[in-house]
Amino acid sequence: MITGCGDPLEQGHCFCQTCSTFHMKRSKFDKVVRRFDFGDAIFESNLHHVRGASGFSSRSTAEEVTHGVDGTGLTAIVTGASSGIGVETARVLALCGVHVVMAVRNTSSGAKVKEDIVKQVPGAKLDVMELDLSSMESVRKFVSEYKSAGLPLNLLINNAGIMACPFMLSKDNIELQFATNHVGHFLLTKLLLDTMKNTSRESKREGRIVNVSSEAHRYSYPEGVRFDKINDKSSYSSIRAYGQSKLCNVLHANELAKQLKEDGVNITANSLHPGAIMTNLWGYFNSYLAGAVGAVAKYMVKSVPQGAATTCYVALNPQVAGVTGEYFTDSNIAKPLPLVKDSELAKKVWDFSTKLTDSQSGESSS
Repeated sequence: MITGCGDPLEQGHCFCQTCSTFHMKRSKFDKVVRRFDFGDAIFESNLHHVRGASGFSSRSTAEEVTHGVDGTGLTAIVTGASSGIGVETARVLALCGVHVVMAVRNTSSGAKVKEDIVKQVPGAKLDVMELDLSSMESVRKFVSEYKSAGLPLNLLINNAGIMACPFMLSKDNIELQFATNHVGHFLLTKLLLDTMKNTSRESKREGRIVNVSSEAHRYSYPEGVRFDKINDKSSYSSIRAYGQSKLCNVLHANELAKQLKEDGVNITANSLHPGAIMTNLWGYFNSYLAGAVGAVAKYMVKSVPQGAATTCYVALNPQVAGVTGEYFTDSNIAKPLPLVKDSELAKKVWDFSTKLTDSQSGESSS
């Protein structure tokens, strides 16, 4: 990610991926980078492609990390499967024989994506279902319909998200990024957990829950999670709010992994950073930044097939069997922010989220 080498951005003269792996002069892009005050965790060098212990790197694609994997008999839900890396995740899982349920906000767009995937992967098993993660009512409706269909569930890919939007409240009166990126997925996972447990037990196959987080989890608010100020508009930072939601994705996966392990359930829960990818997540950035991004994108960001690789690796690759409570990047286990290992914070986020979703079961509160 773009960070400094210990020097203020105003004085620095390099891009650094985790402060060490890639350096280049900033020139005109300097001014754009300095407009942000979070580290700066937007771009990631795609030139750092040393293969890790898994045998894969930042340049590996989703097809490469699942090569030879037979997903026949598995059923997966992929949220946000109508755009960005969600499309590629759905396509590659289907290519491996997985029955993919595309949980999307816009079913018309989802139907078009499904049609395109079937053209590429004849015989692909795909269904499109409506899901708006910013609405708890929509999440509950989706789960109800899913269960009514009698479908099993082996893989839950919590992929959908929004990034750096202006301050807005969800239909449940929760800051929109926190609501969409964390709370919606927390509730979805909670309501589908029994289905996953039953599937794992009956099929005797490991279930996997995958939370797509981001390196931006390192750049939340100074206090990490602002439990008492989730909806505080006056101190809202679009970037830090995004980081907060991504931090909660990791904490959620870690606490879930702990609970599932204690219960002896054959389901793993992990989180990951997909890499910096030019997708519609960038929609809230202004045209000036978008132009600057475009100028360096081919050097600094991943392609969509590369961006979907870590998700598909964690979801399907045999190397990840039994691995739980870990954070991945570039299809390898990585070290997240040390705060992520705070079990008390993880439990606090779990309890806070549970209370939030329980309180919204009947009516919204401010």
